[in-house]
Amino acid sequence: MELRNTVGMMNSSDYKERFKAELNQLAIRLEELDKGQLAFLPTCPRSTYDMQFTARDFCLAMLKARAVMEGIDLE
Repeated sequence: MELRNTVGMMNSSDYKERFKAELNQLAIRLEELDKGQLAFLPTCPRSTYDMQFTARDFCLAMLKARAVMEGIDLE
């Protein structure tokens, strides 16, 4: 999935769809950071991206846990 594929979900009136979009967007950005597939040349040190990766990874785990608690099917 690409970010542009989540736009419709983000505009949904259903909070579960918006939740899934947020989770998907985070996962996409996390993968881009992990693989170094950024659309620009960063000017900050790699250690900054490593901290951002750690924070996003934690947030992704939290969203997945919330999805289970709230009965949101992520499939």
